[in-house]
Amino acid sequence: MTSELSKLTGDYVLDPTHTRIGFVARHAMVTKVRGAFHQFEGTAHLDGEDPSRSTAQVVIKVDSIDTGVDQRDQHLRTNDFLDAPNYPDITFRATNVEARGGSDYRVTGDLTIKDTTRPVSIDFEYTGNAVDPYGNLRVGLEGSVTINRKDFGVSWNAALEGGGVLVGEKVVLEFDISAIRQG
Repeated sequence: MTSELSKLTGDYVLDPTHTRIGFVARHAMVTKVRGAFHQFEGTAHLDGEDPSRSTAQVVIKVDSIDTGVDQRDQHLRTNDFLDAPNYPDITFRATNVEARGGSDYRVTGDLTIKDTTRPVSIDFEYTGNAVDPYGNLRVGLEGSVTINRKDFGVSWNAALEGGGVLVGEKVVLEFDISAIRQG
């Protein structure tokens, strides 16, 4: 696979119309709420010969959160959760990329939510590459990581009458990426 990957070396930008940055959180101890952020920017430098020399950074606009329920989205934007007025961006900056064998990679970096930065490691699968009808080289990656929202100062909750809490602490961040090589 190294020879295939070496031809992918270069600078990339996320294609927001074909990329999804989403999340899943437990609600009322019995179901999952899924959502996504619709506004974000991301760049990466991929090094196909030596993935450890690859870099990536993403900036997500908190105001673009969408769970399909406007009232819930408005609540998620408040200080109870993400505090969009004071912390409009969630950021991720890669500090290390590690080939894990086959098409699997681990990207470790600094995730910042509400001005709290913590290291996270996201496992990605390289899903392939293609030249689109416009002549753009695209690469695809899919990955996810589970974080504890309280580690980032997102700690609001409500007790349930029968025990438990309204919002689970664990949140799965999901990344379905289409990136376009520049130049």
